[in-house]
Amino acid sequence: MISCGGGAGKQPANAKGFSEIEKELKSKFGDNAYFTDISIIHNKTIGNMISTTVTDAPESLAMGQWTMSQGVWNQTSDITLEIPEGTKAADFMFQLDDKINLSKLGGLIEKSKEQLTAEKNIENPSLTMAHIYFPKNGDVSKAEYYVKLEPENGGTTFTFSYTLDGELIKMDY
Repeated sequence: MISCGGGAGKQPANAKGFSEIEKELKSKFGDNAYFTDISIIHNKTIGNMISTTVTDAPESLAMGQWTMSQGVWNQTSDITLEIPEGTKAADFMFQLDDKINLSKLGGLIEKSKEQLTAEKNIENPSLTMAHIYFPKNGDVSKAEYYVKLEPENGGTTFTFSYTLDGELIKMDY
């Protein structure tokens, strides 16, 4: 049996679909991988593109920047971190777990779409990008989920930002 991948590229922008994308990330990089960012960009023609900066050995200070498009993973660059003396590299990274996960992000996409439909009367808004923001200073309390939506046929982009607990911080457009 041959698998060409691409499962993550076709997942819907909801909790279940993003849970599958998280499984793909864990399959590619391991359950214990450390990330500094994860973005899922949705293109109507080619589906989801995933961009991430990841390592399985934080103490090495070496990370890889990776993208997945149409089911194919490519490493786009190597990154070497510089951290303040006396700190641990892992303190400036996050793992996909109960606190930060893509299922929660997918659920927030659904919540954002409902809010946009209710408040702005925009039917079937579509995802342009979903992103986990992790502050460079490692303050996990300031980490956020970002959701960018636009009307089905293009137009104004609406950006929603949420706390890790799923509380809306603001909606911008």
